Amino acid sequence: MNDFKTALLQDRVQIGLWQALANPYTAEICAGAGFDWLLLDGEHAPNDLPLLLAQLQAVAAYPVEPVVRLPTGDAVLVKQMLDIGARSLLVPMVESAAQAEAMVRATRYPPQGTRGVGSAIGRASRWNRTHNYLNEAEDEICLMVQIESAAALAALPSIAELPGVDGIFIGPSDLAASLGHLGDPGHAAVQRAIERAIATVRTSAKAVGILAADEGLARRYLELGATFVAVGTDVTLLARGAEALARRFKGGRDEEPRGATIY
Repeated sequence: MNDFKTALLQDRVQIGLWQALANPYTAEICAGAGFDWLLLDGEHAPNDLPLLLAQLQAVAAYPVEPVVRLPTGDAVLVKQMLDIGARSLLVPMVESAAQAEAMVRATRYPPQGTRGVGSAIGRASRWNRTHNYLNEAEDEICLMVQIESAAALAALPSIAELPGVDGIFIGPSDLAASLGHLGDPGHAAVQRAIERAIATVRTSAKAVGILAADEGLARRYLELGATFVAVGTDVTLLARGAEALARRFKGGRDEEPRGATIY
């Protein structure tokens, strides 16, 4: 079963790490680090379907749930990701209940949904070696939608009430841009909007998640009720670690690049 989905339903905190290096080797390294979930980014990282498949295979032996973020909310992409074995999906830029409902239907076989039937050649069913996969697949699928615009905030109460939406993920960077604070997700107005969004989702009894590489902010979101929180990215860990090592031997500036601690 999908332990990550079960944890969200039971309101248990799940700590994750963002994967943007788009590499099976680094994904496997992070898979053994002790996180509950890894986000394989198909939106902003240089990933494609075969590369995401390779990362899913690389982390399969580890007790961590791979969550795939689609490049866009498209039913065909949902079908492809599910067929290669991704069972936890994050859909970006969802701005209405109708859009979220279409994503729910894309994860379900007819008559409940619109997912195409190709289980005989799909990794998800272990090539039809999983008994009764067609009838039970949706039980393991965890669908999360990303709220990251003013329009999405307005529609949030109706989105959060939808059956089949297992979690709401708040995107601070795009939300900041939409609210007129491009590049400044730490702005007080943006933070107030995030806190209101967390409270709204909690009222619906759905899980709420966010990415925050700033430890203080991450802990603040956890205190407010966020239950699946990504606390860093592989790219940032490598970049900042490499810079720190170089500084220790060569000297140089101590300040972090703008935007390095919150996403």
